[in-house]
Amino acid sequence: MSAADEKTSRRSGRGIVCSDDLPLRAELADPYGRLPPLRSTEAVLEVRGVHAVYGDKEVLHNIFCHFPEKRVTAIMGPSGCGKSTLVKILNRTLELTPGAKVIAGTVLYHERDIYDRQSLPMDIRKRIGIIHQRPVPFPMPILDNVLFGANFHGLLNGMSPREYAEFYLDKVGLLEEIKDRLGDPASKLSGGQQQRLCLARTLANQPEVILMDEPCSAIDPVSTQRIEALISELKKEYAIIVVTHNMNQARRISDQAVFIFGGRIIEAGDTAQLFKEPKTELAQSFVSGLIG
Repeated sequence: MSAADEKTSRRSGRGIVCSDDLPLRAELADPYGRLPPLRSTEAVLEVRGVHAVYGDKEVLHNIFCHFPEKRVTAIMGPSGCGKSTLVKILNRTLELTPGAKVIAGTVLYHERDIYDRQSLPMDIRKRIGIIHQRPVPFPMPILDNVLFGANFHGLLNGMSPREYAEFYLDKVGLLEEIKDRLGDPASKLSGGQQQRLCLARTLANQPEVILMDEPCSAIDPVSTQRIEALISELKKEYAIIVVTHNMNQARRISDQAVFIFGGRIIEAGDTAQLFKEPKTELAQSFVSGLIG
């Protein structure tokens, strides 16, 4: 293949071979078109033609997708397919990893490019919060954990610090469990409690979008149920994007799903429809458990 042909192929998505040598069909060239139609006012985030690298290795190729307000989108696929990379791109945390960067494409938040020179990374990360795979409580008391970002951004608006923190701890169902321990180190909480604390800390920053990167993989089944219940409740107010390799979880919690394989979006659309009648062989293999 000539350099010109390779460039054309890369743009269209045709003729590309995945990491395991499974060819991607021409029909996969426009996964964006298979997402549910949205009015522009519904799409909080849009990704258009994004390519991303770690050093010299390209890990995401020509990504198109969009994320509506007050709905849950599951990003699913096997380990190493690029799920976490995509979600980190959505709030500019990928660039905190040395050698990792977006080399092409656009990410729009309310139709404004979050990677343009006028966009401040700290402001983007406030509006588009992220919960990591393993809870990361700060080495400080529980109360100060919740207030950390809110104090930095000046969000208390006359509320007392304790009142503000308790509001968000209650929002994640944690207040009754720890209301007499707010001065204790956050490290004393259980793993599931720490994850809900991190969620309260993110909500206290008053975001519009919540990113969750495998939020239940490091916690017990009971805590997983609580997190999933919270996701269902929080989507009434927030756009939520959840990375998961757990197909059953994706079916339970999401309204739409994006299936990634080999750094490319293979299929995307309504979750129930994607699981019931996947349009591609790779998606069929994934939802049936043959790959992943």
